[in-house]
Amino acid sequence: MIGIKSIASYVPASGLDNYAQGAKFEKDEEFILGKIGSAFLPRKDPAQETSDLCVEAANALFANNPQLDRQSIDVLIVVTQNGDEEGLPHTSAIVQDKLGLSTNVAAFDISLGCSGYVYGIYAIKGFMEAAGLKNGLLITADPYSKIVDPEDRNTTMLFGDAATATWMGEDATWQLGKAKFGTDGSGAPHLKVTDGVFYMNGRQVFNFALLKVPAHLHELLNESGLTSQDVDAFCIHQGSAAIVDAVARRFEGEPEKFIKDMVETGNTVSSSIPLLLEKHMFDSNWKRVAISGFGVGLSWGSAIIHRP
Repeated sequence: MIGIKSIASYVPASGLDNYAQGAKFEKDEEFILGKIGSAFLPRKDPAQETSDLCVEAANALFANNPQLDRQSIDVLIVVTQNGDEEGLPHTSAIVQDKLGLSTNVAAFDISLGCSGYVYGIYAIKGFMEAAGLKNGLLITADPYSKIVDPEDRNTTMLFGDAATATWMGEDATWQLGKAKFGTDGSGAPHLKVTDGVFYMNGRQVFNFALLKVPAHLHELLNESGLTSQDVDAFCIHQGSAAIVDAVARRFEGEPEKFIKDMVETGNTVSSSIPLLLEKHMFDSNWKRVAISGFGVGLSWGSAIIHRP
């Protein structure tokens, strides 16, 4: 069975002081930490492309796992909606070359935002098992600094740049369980890019998350024959502190199990869930974790991952 063997990440060291941004928009510390949840927002260097962030995360994964030969990678998937330059060719092809992977590798992109990691791990698992592949890389990198207007108070204080790389393979520490997905394209106008600039209707997105995610998690647990007591942690997309807190309260079942950790990263889009898993899951005694991503589309996906 194909599962999650290891996760590594790359978070740029430079970035924006959110207190300075808050002062510009007359926002105090209570708002910055209590509502936004981030004091610092990492930003890629202007000379870095999305593929460069991918390469940094992948190289960290190889460094952490010397037994993984990069020539053994059979499939590479990059989850991004902000690829290199204008998005053609696909970012994964550029990453294949920069990493020096075999030309026998299958490489393609998934154009999803904050739900992308949940979709991605199931897409790569299915692809690998259908084709009999042994080792896969799922990389997330969506630098919203490319599209966020620094003068837009609704978005510029939220997003940080980061990338993660997940090694998918056999005999994995973590296996993929039941998953559920959803799409509502009628909400497309609430999160979109027009003329290269990102727009977000924050109130509509907040309401969407509050109404959809807790119910979706309950449905997932019910269909898995589980209760919240059977889950050690809920690692949901770190959209903002306000969203994570509101979903935890609305879930009505052990809200203290919802992990919140975005003070130094901000909303890293498809990278937020794997950043949580890398930091909190592997060195823990957790046996079962629920994950949930939600955002652009509107799109959402939730899943149970567990130790064998």
